[in-house]
Amino acid sequence: MKNSAFLHFLTLLLFKQKSKHMGAVLISVIIIFLLSSVLFLSSSLQDSLLSTLDKQGDFTVTRIQAGKPANTPVAWIDKILEVNGVTHVASRVYGRYFFTPRQKSFLVVGIDFFDEQNAQALQALVKNIDLKNFLSQDSMLVGNGVKHFLEAHYFKKNFTFKTPKGTFKKVHIVQTLPHQASLIDNDMIVMPIELAREIFGMKESEVTDITFNVPNDAEWDNIITKLHLMFYDVRVVDKKAVKKAYENLYNYKGGLFLILYLVSIVTFMLILYQRYSMVYSTERKEIGILRAVGWSIKDILKLKFYENLVIVLVSFTLGVVLAYLYVFMLDAPLLNHIFLGSANLANHVTFVPVIKFGILGSIFLFYAVPFLAAVLIPAWKIAVTPPKEAML
Repeated sequence: MKNSAFLHFLTLLLFKQKSKHMGAVLISVIIIFLLSSVLFLSSSLQDSLLSTLDKQGDFTVTRIQAGKPANTPVAWIDKILEVNGVTHVASRVYGRYFFTPRQKSFLVVGIDFFDEQNAQALQALVKNIDLKNFLSQDSMLVGNGVKHFLEAHYFKKNFTFKTPKGTFKKVHIVQTLPHQASLIDNDMIVMPIELAREIFGMKESEVTDITFNVPNDAEWDNIITKLHLMFYDVRVVDKKAVKKAYENLYNYKGGLFLILYLVSIVTFMLILYQRYSMVYSTERKEIGILRAVGWSIKDILKLKFYENLVIVLVSFTLGVVLAYLYVFMLDAPLLNHIFLGSANLANHVTFVPVIKFGILGSIFLFYAVPFLAAVLIPAWKIAVTPPKEAML
C-alpha cells in the first residue's frame, strides 16, 4: 500500500470523525491538565524552597529544655567555634508575633546585618537600602503579605509592637521584601537582632538558635557527635534533614493527585475500551470494506494506531501547555491554596518555571499506552473477523 494513499485516508478519517474524537480529547486534556498543574506547582515550590535552604547554614543548634525549644545561650557560639571543621557561626532570633485583634501572626526574624553568613542571604534584599540609615533607627523589612495587611489596618509607615514587659516599640517600615521571594517571606519581618530581642523580651545573652557550616561533608556525623557530647540539652538539625522533610511534604501532596490521576485514567480507559468494543455498525463496515479491498490486518491496526496517536499527542500537548500557562502565568489560582494554605496572611506567589521532563515523559507513557491499547484491541478483534461478518 502506498504511503500517500494511507496518509490521505488517515486525514479523511480524522476530519470525518472529528466529533467522535472531540469527547476523548476533552476528557484527556482535563486529566492531563490537572496532573501537570500539580506537578509543575510541586516542582516549582520544591525548587524555590531548596534554593533558599542552600543559602542557609549547614547546621542549626537549638537548646532543648523539658522537651521544648528554649532560648540558646550566646556563649555557645565561642564553644562551637572551638570545634575543628566548623565555619561561619551565626546567631538568630526569630519567633511569631501575634496581632491579637485580627488573630494573625508575623514571623519576626532578627539577624546581624554585618554577619558574613547572613550577608550572603540578604545581599539581594539590602542592595537598594542605605544600611547606615537603616540601622540608625528602629527599622524593619516586611514581606508582601505583611505590607498589605498593615496597610489595610492603617499602618503605612510604622508599626507599633507590644513587648512582654508591657511597653510599646514603634518600628519604621523601610522596604518590602522582593515579590519573587514571597513563598518564603510573605509573612516575614526582618530587623536587627537587638531589636528582635527587645520585642520578644529576650536577654542580650540569649538567641533563638545558632547556625554554622561544615565544608567537609564527611565530618558531619562527627560534628553532631561532638556537639551532643559538649551540650547535654541540645538539638542539632542538619540541612539535609530539612530538605528531605520539604521534599516528602510536597511529594506526598503530589502523590495524592497522582493516585487520583491513575484512578481517573483507568476509569477513562475502561469506558474507552467498552466504547470501542461496541463499535458502531458504520465503523465495523469501514473495517470490513478495507479488508475486502485488500488491506491487511497490519494495515488496519497501523491506521487505527496513527489515528489515535494524533489524538494522544494533541491531548497531551494541550493539557501540558494549558497547565504551564495556568501555573506560571496565572499563578495557579485555587490550586495554590492546597499547597500554600491560607490560614494566616494571604500569599500571592509568583511561581518560578521548573519542568521535570522525566516526570512528564512518565505521564505520557501512562496515558498513551492504555489509551492506544483500549482502541487497538477492539479494532484487532474486528479486523481478524471475515469481511462479510464485519459488514453485516
